Amino acid sequence: MQVDQFMESNFSGLSLRPPLFYNWDVGIRFELGVDYDFDNIYENCPYIRGVYDRAITLFKKVHSPADDLFMVVDVHDYADGEVFKRKLNTFSKYIKKKSVLYKLQENTIPFVYPEDDEDGEYKTHRFTLKCKAADIAYIPLLKAICNQDMALQPKIFHYVYFINITKKTIFHVYDDRGCDLLAASPETIRGIFESYNEWILDYDREKIDQVFAE
Repeated sequence: MQVDQFMESNFSGLSLRPPLFYNWDVGIRFELGVDYDFDNIYENCPYIRGVYDRAITLFKKVHSPADDLFMVVDVHDYADGEVFKRKLNTFSKYIKKKSVLYKLQENTIPFVYPEDDEDGEYKTHRFTLKCKAADIAYIPLLKAICNQDMALQPKIFHYVYFINITKKTIFHVYDDRGCDLLAASPETIRGIFESYNEWILDYDREKIDQVFAE
């Protein structure tokens, strides 16, 4: 099964682009970063440790090692003359077995934000790897995603989506502020909703509570 087929079967009508939470009926938006202090951001500071801990904990709870996943990475090409690097180290760095990388596929698709591309010059390179959750070195990968707006290394600027084929969920850390967890059915993620309820972003809590109301 290809990722497009999976999305059409389980998340029909959903475009794989942020903000996912606001474009699907069943989801949770978690707050990762708490008590941000611009003047006190440094490697391994309390704020960053808290961000990492929440992102890693949620990933572990959503994905069992044997789950089949699509790991999807979108690289935006703004046609600004820069040479596009076809070798994407997001995969080579964070996939444990190099043999798994032979399954990596690349497709060039229309720019995922067409409203920001009036002249139609931009495009998105979508890399997709079908693998097991256990194949992903998710701890350093999540840290690099969370670092994207921080003066910390390593960092990843690209959108990275973890699409769980087994559980029919989508997990997306958008930056140190938070992450979205979507599901085809509320029951799939009800346990996570209950266990990590205090991590839910208060701004969206009312909407999320309605999804899981019995």
